[in-house]
Amino acid sequence: MSAQEAVAAAFREEWGQVVATLIRVTGDWDLAEECAQDAFAQALDRWPRDGVPRRPGAWLTTTARHRAMDVLRREAVGERKIREAAMLTAPEEPYDDSGVEDDRLRLIFTCCHPALHIEARVALTLRTLAGLTTPEIARAFLVPEATMAQRLVRAKKKIRNAGIPYRVPPAHLLPERTTGVLGVIYLLFNEGYAATSGADLVRRNLCAEAIRLARVLARLMPDEPEALGLLALLLLHDARRDTRVDAAGELVTLEDQDRTAWDRAEVDEGAALLETALRRGRPGPYQIQAAIAACHTTAATAADTDWADIAALYGELVRFVPSAVVRLNRAVAVGMAQGPDAGLALVAELEREDELSGYHLLPATRADLLRRSGRTTEAARAYERALELVENDAERHFLEKRLAECRSA
Repeated sequence: MSAQEAVAAAFREEWGQVVATLIRVTGDWDLAEECAQDAFAQALDRWPRDGVPRRPGAWLTTTARHRAMDVLRREAVGERKIREAAMLTAPEEPYDDSGVEDDRLRLIFTCCHPALHIEARVALTLRTLAGLTTPEIARAFLVPEATMAQRLVRAKKKIRNAGIPYRVPPAHLLPERTTGVLGVIYLLFNEGYAATSGADLVRRNLCAEAIRLARVLARLMPDEPEALGLLALLLLHDARRDTRVDAAGELVTLEDQDRTAWDRAEVDEGAALLETALRRGRPGPYQIQAAIAACHTTAATAADTDWADIAALYGELVRFVPSAVVRLNRAVAVGMAQGPDAGLALVAELEREDELSGYHLLPATRADLLRRSGRTTEAARAYERALELVENDAERHFLEKRLAECRSA
């Protein structure tokens, strides 16, 4: 591995740790990021000449700390700033009473504090833990760079002004806050796996960053079954990623995907993680969703899929997440297990409630069930409605293709 490759690898693995450590000791998010960037720049300059250090993360953290100390000394105004500079050379003490001393975990929980808007949580997590630049984050979420920059500034300012603590929450708040952290990582993966808008259905960089963060969380919280369940879920979904669109960029449905092209290593790892999580005896929504994904990825062919088991699992998931979207997914599973009419009855209930009136997958699901039952004229009308609502180009092309099939039937 060349020195440049070593720096790139260290950036992927160590950025979050370096930034997290500097935020803890300085309390200054912008200074932490600036000094971390400087440390990596120095690595690019020195490692080709001096060789890659035995512990790249320690070298980068020390270099960044020294840089932060220099900045604080230059900017020192009165005793307060001098004390801040002194902190950088003082022995490190546990920062909170949670029993968890890993700075990355503190940073995840700080980025995902419930006082921050969900979009700010995701953006701040990408910026500080994954090291994505503001333009990269803006492109990922299809917003102007200036908008994303303002979002990040406001989030950091809120953390500072509201006195949001840089810590893992105490034990009695941990279950509630852990759910929020898992939710941010899940949302990040979903946006990468099935983009809500734009030309591409899959954005690989977001999927990769979500899986990386899920690995960090699972490693830092090995006794939390939902952390293991989330990582299992992401891996089982990601295993199918390359088969979800064809060479022309057109969407390929699950039943038509080439199962021999699925990433078997990810499938096996995801299944093993799920088994470990379930042995804890504390089931939760991510474990259930991972079990659903496992039903799909372990079926040799689409015809072998155990839809009755999937429908039952969705019934359990509704108990944990009683959302209309989960109920829509259950309608699909019931329709596959018991016949289209059974699924259509559940879709009709959702239509009467009107909670998903602007969600394109509601009419798309109705259209697919009608198509499967041979009612192509009604299916065509439902596909037309779905096309009025869809924003992603790959999904639009797929719906147009289905509509054409129904019209020519």
